[in-house]
Order: sequence, then structure tokens, then C-alpha cells
Amino acid sequence: MDKSSYHGKFEKIISKYRMVYDHHTHTIYSHGKGSIEDNVRVAAARGLKSVAVTDHGPGHLTYGLKTEKLPEMRREIARLKTVYPQVEVLLGVEANTIRVEPYLDVHEENLKEFDIILAGYHFGILKAGMIPNYISSHTGLMSGSNSGLLVRNTDMILKALYENPVDILTHPGDKGPFDIEDIARACSDTDTLIEINAKHRHLTADEIKIAARHDVKFVIGSDAHIPENVGAFEEPLARALEAGLEPERIVNIERI
Repeated sequence: MDKSSYHGKFEKIISKYRMVYDHHTHTIYSHGKGSIEDNVRVAAARGLKSVAVTDHGPGHLTYGLKTEKLPEMRREIARLKTVYPQVEVLLGVEANTIRVEPYLDVHEENLKEFDIILAGYHFGILKAGMIPNYISSHTGLMSGSNSGLLVRNTDMILKALYENPVDILTHPGDKGPFDIEDIARACSDTDTLIEINAKHRHLTADEIKIAARHDVKFVIGSDAHIPENVGAFEEPLARALEAGLEPERIVNIERI
């Protein structure tokens, strides 16, 4: 569904819902454009009950989170909790999935430093099939349902989920071929929320239909890289409606 057309088809339904929390946002600590306070300010203005700062894991070659900055981020979040007491502020990370143990670029001993763990596949990560996935995403080559790349990508995601305490799997299906059926089954097994992303087109409506066949819960993530996009949920909700997904299966929206 074209992002510009959702109002025409689902505007009345979408207007009856609001986002409760946004647990996928980025800041200047990776490659977002705003500060932590900028994101929290927008979250407060939009009536969100909770917002998470989830900058990219440290394994990214160009804009990974610098772990030595975590104490500074913690102090800022503690300060903001007194300025915006109506909003819960979480320090999280969007870890990058990799093909070797521990299958995330945040090691087990460091996961406890975060309030919430997101995980997703991105370019710019070593030992994650960056070059073939980049080629596949831009040419369509190696993207078939039986391709070796799909098998390796899916295996990477499954191992990340089964071996780590991941709360949200971000934009599955983006930047390469993945088996959504197997991924949804793993999310069900591990009680991991599967994201419908506002910045990326995945999950697509067709992928939502596949995932919805399993006992999984969905979450909308703005994936905001600029503060103005914190709390964006309308287009992902339209995509879910296009797929026939009951809004009640999306955990962070509620009927007004």
C-alpha cells in the first residue's frame, strides 16, 4: 500500500486509535538528528506514556552506539524523568544481528545495561552478509524462497532470537530475503514482539498476513530518526488493516 494513500482508505478507522508508547527511536548517539530530550519532548506532546531511546548497536561500522557514552545517556534520562514525569523513558538499544555467536553485536554481559532490547538486520555490519544482501536488495538477485541467502539470513535471525532476550524484532524482511513464516514462529516461541515499522515498508501487508497465522503479538515502531517522527503510527496501522490484522493484536495502540 502506498504510504500516501492510507488516509483515503482507512482514515476513519485510524482516527479512532492512538499510540500508547513508542519503543523504537534514535538520537544523535547513533545517527538520529535529535537529542534524547528532543525525542522525549515530542513523546510528551503526543501523549505517549513511554518512549525508548534505542540507538544502533556498537557493531555498526559508521554509526554504532559508543558504549562509553551509556553513563552519560543514563544521567540524561534520569534528569528528563524529573522534567517530564508523565513519560516513562527507557534506555534501550537496537542491536544488530550477526551470523556468529552471540548473534547480536551486544554481548550477553552488556545486555543488562539496557532496559529494553531490540534487534534487527542492517547493512554496515561485519559477519552479517552485508554485500550479498545489498546486492539482493538492489537487484532482486538471490531473493527467491529457496535461495541460500534467505536460509542464512533467516538462520541468523532465529539464532539471535533463541539465544538472546530480545523484546522486539525490528523491521523483519528489510534489506534482504528472509523467511517470515519461520521468523514469526520463532517470535511466538520466544515471546518476542514483531514490529511493523513506520520508516521501512517491512513488515509489508503480505508479510503481516503470514506472521498473523502464528500466535505472535505485533508492535508499531516509529523508528524515528528525527524527533518530529516520534509517535508515528498511522501508516503502519493502515498496513496492518490492509492485511486484515485485528488492531487488538498490536500491543502499543489503543482505541480512543
